[in-house]
Amino acid sequence: MGDIEQGDGWATAHLGDLGDGPGFRKVRTALGVEEMGINAVVMPPGVESGFHFHERQEEVYFVHSGVLEMEFGDGSVQVLGPGSIARVGAATHRKTRNRGPEEVVYVVVGAEGGYVGRDGRAPEGDPGPRVRPIDG
Repeated sequence: MGDIEQGDGWATAHLGDLGDGPGFRKVRTALGVEEMGINAVVMPPGVESGFHFHERQEEVYFVHSGVLEMEFGDGSVQVLGPGSIARVGAATHRKTRNRGPEEVVYVVVGAEGGYVGRDGRAPEGDPGPRVRPIDG
């Protein structure tokens, strides 16, 4: 862990830099994110959120650790382990819970307005975004 680091057009942090104990970690605020909502949530065993929905914001949930149970307004329940991802439409009612023995850490990204598309560009002289050996 370390402090929040910032530069010209970037910022980094560790989850531990954004708070202690259970609850929300305000990633957007801490890193200065302007184009989407993003939070990390630390949920202890035996805890659940209430149902909620959004007027405009679609959300994507990524489970980092633990097992997250998601219940939807239609009565469906999905169990998501580490590495699992869920997309939830704005108007869809959703609830999260931790029935497991360990805390769950998950990240929620929300946005509205549509996909930007492939707008990545390489700086002059750089071959661009691709996977390549570090020294190559």
